[in-house]
Amino acid sequence: MLDTWLTRELGITVPLVGAPMVGRAGGALAGAVTRAGGIGLIGAARFHTAEWLEAEAQTAREIGGGLLGFGLMTWSLADDATLLGTVLDLRPRVVSLSFGDPAPYVQRVHDAGALAISQINSIDDLRVVEAAGVDAVVAQGHEAGGHTGRVGTLPLLQEVLESTSLPVLAAGGIASGRGLAAVLAAGAEGAYVGTALLASPETVGPAYARQKLVDAGSGDTVYTDIFDKARHMPWPERWGGRALTNDFTANWHGRGADEQTLADAYVADDPEVGVVYAGEAAGLVREQRPAGDVIRDIAAQAETLLARFPKQ
Repeated sequence: MLDTWLTRELGITVPLVGAPMVGRAGGALAGAVTRAGGIGLIGAARFHTAEWLEAEAQTAREIGGGLLGFGLMTWSLADDATLLGTVLDLRPRVVSLSFGDPAPYVQRVHDAGALAISQINSIDDLRVVEAAGVDAVVAQGHEAGGHTGRVGTLPLLQEVLESTSLPVLAAGGIASGRGLAAVLAAGAEGAYVGTALLASPETVGPAYARQKLVDAGSGDTVYTDIFDKARHMPWPERWGGRALTNDFTANWHGRGADEQTLADAYVADDPEVGVVYAGEAAGLVREQRPAGDVIRDIAAQAETLLARFPKQ
């Protein structure tokens, strides 16, 4: 029931990709997802050193058995593509190039023997990445945690599936077997999961973030740019980030404060101020659980649900 283009192409058993959440998805989380039958992606950003990436890749391979993947923010490569070279030197099987035109980089990814995948947030994005020659696309909806677009997962997924011959994955709001079964039944070849893994002990980042997520409901998120401004992150204006609400969002979201004012008010290690990027599936995360258990449970539930509708 879970046999798809993604599982066949990568030789995995579960059509799930651990989202490359920068600051949260390192080698331990990626390796745990891969060991459970999917593939975990390490979130790589311009501030990561080659030494950090090499160490995380080694950890991911030791835990996951060799299969390796990374996710990069394409817009940040325009000024300095050194990060991509460092990643490709580690011989990954998958490189996710998202948030920007991947055209300058796809051939390099292919020459390194990796699949090039791009998350997209609109049909216009689809046309850009198709022209760039990517191998697959991920329809990432507004429900997703972290940086995303403004169209919901289900409308976007339907439109993308009807508009391309490329393999399509789904992202945004998928945190149970019901979500995976739904997108597979719609025609997707798999799904990215991020929020579902954020309370797992394998994540990196502030320890308080795990319990904050467990305590949050699906209505306790906000789509905002104030955390980017507060931390001087130069994200393009079209992409805001979905995060858990806290005192900082209550005080500053929608007020039009300038970057320096936000930076002066921001304290990263304060649970009521620091950012915890998470999606609207937060209400489905009810305890801190190992990532492998989460992946296996999603897959098992999806298979059970899909078995009710035998393939014709």
